[in-house]
Amino acid sequence: MRKLLNEELDRKTIDEFKNATKTPIIIVLDNVRSLNNVGSVFRTADAFLVEAIYLCGITGTPPNKDIQKTALGSTETVWWKHYPNTVDAVNELKQNGYKVLAIEQAESAIMLNDFKPANEKLAIVFGNEVKGVQQEVMDASDGVLEIPQVGTKHSLNIAVSAGIVVWDLFQKLKKRIEVK
Repeated sequence: MRKLLNEELDRKTIDEFKNATKTPIIIVLDNVRSLNNVGSVFRTADAFLVEAIYLCGITGTPPNKDIQKTALGSTETVWWKHYPNTVDAVNELKQNGYKVLAIEQAESAIMLNDFKPANEKLAIVFGNEVKGVQQEVMDASDGVLEIPQVGTKHSLNIAVSAGIVVWDLFQKLKKRIEVK
């Protein structure tokens, strides 16, 4: 077996990415402190053609060298917007027809593997590395998804959580989008 060369990977140009049909997901980062985590989420969003990232509260925004270190240029492809208040972002998303789901461990949470998205646009909210998604943001959301965990920690890094959730939803939604 031979490892593929970069030129064999069929990578999109920035213009091709911007014009491509997007996966109907918006990622919302609720007061994420780590700029490296923010950059990693940008890379995940680029990998799966996510519509946008909403950077809320204290979450850092591009241009920033620490975000760029892990984003590797994906801040140039993925559309993003900053909101001072996460609840305002959630309310706007709901007004625009998105089903907003917090990614958290909570009462009545739906396990990610059991979630079956309807024909709808999704917004997924990831919270602060220590405190998680704010309760007021949870209250404003339409529901909660939880990543099943069976070890001793029941805690994943925000960038890892975003990768897991976006991959799972991409798999479930890809029948609705044109993936080339």
